[in-house]
Amino acid sequence: MTEERRQELAGLSQLLDRIGQAPRTDAERIRLGEMLQAVGQGSFGPLLLVPGVITLLPLVGDIPGVPTLMALLVLLVAGQLLVGRRTFWLPQWLLKRSVPHGKLDRALTWMHKPARVIDRGLKPRLTWLTQRAGTYLIALFCFLIALAMPLMEVVPFSANGAGLALMMFGLSLMANDGLWALLALILTGGTVGAVIVALL
Repeated sequence: MTEERRQELAGLSQLLDRIGQAPRTDAERIRLGEMLQAVGQGSFGPLLLVPGVITLLPLVGDIPGVPTLMALLVLLVAGQLLVGRRTFWLPQWLLKRSVPHGKLDRALTWMHKPARVIDRGLKPRLTWLTQRAGTYLIALFCFLIALAMPLMEVVPFSANGAGLALMMFGLSLMANDGLWALLALILTGGTVGAVIVALL
């Protein structure tokens, strides 16, 4: 078992702390790989949480290209889980993509208060949705969300809805909370449906 696996995240607040404290090789920007290394790449939950939070955050998720970049990460991770992999490979060119750390730090500060409220609402329940076959269902829905995310860049606020759904899926897996997974499934359907209607 890797060190990343042993130090599993306890909730959204801890994930925000780890992203904010991630070592940075650039004075102006923070790389995706640096964020993932800080939160751990050993399990599916954190690898959904990072793109979900980044896409949801104000100032960051609205930067052109960021939703598509996060979609690529989700496609790779969810796709690998669907074909049976338990360790995840990510290309260096993707890990080297970056966002301005000034905007990220301000957005993380804004997110801390709601994160504490969210963490208090997490607990094990409806666990059949977050284990075994339920994990594959979540991976499939995340894959579908990621396919739609590039189109969401032209529909205002829809990418933020996708980010919220990904964040909820990640939290549900980390906390073994199937209620959050169920709510994320509903949100996914509503968000994708709204994008389809907007583009018709």
